[in-house]
Amino acid sequence: MNERRALFALLTLWMAVTTTLTVTPAVAAAGAATPGLVPAWFPKAPPLPEPAGQVIRVSTVEELFRAAEDVQPGGTILVADGHYLMSRYFELHTDRVTLRGESGDREKVVLDGARSRHHELVGITACSGVTVADLTIQNIPCNGLKLNSDRGVQKVTVYNCVIHNIWQRGIKGVRVPRDNAVVRPPADCRVQYCLFYNDRPKQYSDDGADTPQNFGGNYIGGMDIMYAVRWTISDNVFVGIHGRTGAARGAIFLWHDTEDCLIERNLIIDCDSGICLGNSYRGPETETHCRRCLVRDNFLTRCSENGILADYTRECKIVHNTIHDPESRLKRLIRLVHDNDGLLVANNLLSGPPMRIETDSPMQIRGNVTRDPTFADALVDAARGDLHLKAAVTGVVDAAEPLPEAKTDIDRQPRDATPDVGADEFVPR
Repeated sequence: MNERRALFALLTLWMAVTTTLTVTPAVAAAGAATPGLVPAWFPKAPPLPEPAGQVIRVSTVEELFRAAEDVQPGGTILVADGHYLMSRYFELHTDRVTLRGESGDREKVVLDGARSRHHELVGITACSGVTVADLTIQNIPCNGLKLNSDRGVQKVTVYNCVIHNIWQRGIKGVRVPRDNAVVRPPADCRVQYCLFYNDRPKQYSDDGADTPQNFGGNYIGGMDIMYAVRWTISDNVFVGIHGRTGAARGAIFLWHDTEDCLIERNLIIDCDSGICLGNSYRGPETETHCRRCLVRDNFLTRCSENGILADYTRECKIVHNTIHDPESRLKRLIRLVHDNDGLLVANNLLSGPPMRIETDSPMQIRGNVTRDPTFADALVDAARGDLHLKAAVTGVVDAAEPLPEAKTDIDRQPRDATPDVGADEFVPR
């Protein structure tokens, strides 16, 4: 079964065995948000506290645009349940503003770009402390949520959102020109408890800029962030982000002088590329793509282009991840290529081909375990991306050295004195 067929089989299985969510008729009719059902083991976002300060309630597209101009620093725009067909690009540009769905159900507030005259849907510009939460962003050719970091954007939080059918980048952080001494790189941002998914692979008709002459229909990814500093990307789910020919960019892609970022407890299922620290393109202005970034406690399933990639990094750490792809097309469950000085790759569990080491950089690679395709039988439901251990597997359970960087597992359970290899610390059920 190829990856595309596997994705649709995955969604069918979910519908047969998972917990039903409440979906408004307008959202359901529009095909918005998730397919109406989400597996119970997916991460669940704790509710946000009640808003403080100025609150502006909106229930129409016109009110939403007006609120973005009227809201004061520290204020909240509360969006009523509904399906909002956006006519144009929408921007937040005021410090400490929160844009959130009033009910807290991210499937019931849908900002839909299907009829927008612009190719980007939501932007954040020249401000700090903005939060976007509890809503869906969908149907736009280019960027769903764009940080205009070339004009100064800091401390953005994206929380409990659905990012659906975005045909270039679900979240984009743009290049910060080096000759701009005033604008700082985007720092201290958080992306948590979000669901990124597409209904099908990208086609040329989705994005007029992605042509056979440039990217071949593969210019698409989940998050693409340049110059990120101290970001946390955690507890998110990425499903079905495919390029036209299976060569999409990363579900999580950090590059161009990114520093001190944490990527943890994410689920990446049936995407072309999983977690990418850098890539093989490095312009003359960039010495290293990622420095001191930590990738831990993630589940990745069938990411055939790359599972986890380290490419032009320095002092990064890839620890306690579980990656399942026994029929990997390119055999890149973990790929280390070009310069990766000081990289630590430890205690990762690979179900499929062994890691690809294509560099002579000084690195520490230890405690990783590779198992053959039959290892899927030891996982709760590898076909659907549930890579929890279902038994105490010899050579995996109690087989790792303790690492100070990974004291808990993908479920936030503490690791004991003899931790298990991979993202899951096995607990008998």
